[in-house]
Amino acid sequence: MSSTTQPTTADWARLATPGLIWGTSFFFIAEGLEAFPAIMITPMRIAFGFAALACVPASRAPIPRSAWPRIIALAAVWMAVPLSMFPFAEERVSSSLTGMLNGATPLFVATVGALVFKKKASKAQVNGLLVGFAGVIIIAVPTFNEGSSSVIGIALIVAALCCYGFSLNVALPLQQAHGSLPVLWRAQAAALVMTAPFGLTGIGDVDFAWKPLVMVVLLGVFGTGLAYVMTVSNAGRLGANRASVTTYLIPVVALALGAFIRDESVDPLSIIGCAVALAGAYLAGRSA
Repeated sequence: MSSTTQPTTADWARLATPGLIWGTSFFFIAEGLEAFPAIMITPMRIAFGFAALACVPASRAPIPRSAWPRIIALAAVWMAVPLSMFPFAEERVSSSLTGMLNGATPLFVATVGALVFKKKASKAQVNGLLVGFAGVIIIAVPTFNEGSSSVIGIALIVAALCCYGFSLNVALPLQQAHGSLPVLWRAQAAALVMTAPFGLTGIGDVDFAWKPLVMVVLLGVFGTGLAYVMTVSNAGRLGANRASVTTYLIPVVALALGAFIRDESVDPLSIIGCAVALAGAYLAGRSA
């Protein structure tokens, strides 16, 4: 389908699904932390995501050896480092706050692209980025009164988003050259090798329960696996710009699950900041 073709109701459902899945990721992490130490969450989710993608034949398409050094670097900044930061952050701040801040991912991607990769930014895009980052600050402001632990949690999330800013700019040319799913699957393999040794150190601290295990399995299979497959399919069917719309659902879903299921307290100022950040991300993306 051309990106100029009007999407059907089924197409909108396909577009929404990855965002709904990724929005639940922060809820799943919080639930997983009820039984597993933070150091174990990331290698577990990557392992389950890798296993899920292994079932998709397109993921196993060959890639030349010359691409592996870049894939390994990508694995570090796209998965091993940022995904490891979220569980430690959620030991300090709520899953809803973590999800709301993740709505700013497009802002970090655009900023890194402009500053580091010299991608030209229009005046309108710069204005969108300024609005978006003002929203990020507003989201974080209420946590500054909650002590140093919360500030550390915010810092971990921002550091993870900075990693996403680099990784998504690096991933694009690799995926264009070798295919999205083959690159993703191999990056997961490399990230698993990087994180598994650290995860093993946390086995002695496991307070096993079935529900948290199921949550981590869902986190890996859907959030680290199948959501990517659907996003790639949506980009091919509906165009990359429409496929990116799914990002804006992530903070909404995370906020709803955190507030209504985990009974997390959410400051109204953070909700306002989330809306401002999403507006900035939309303006920056529309004017790119």
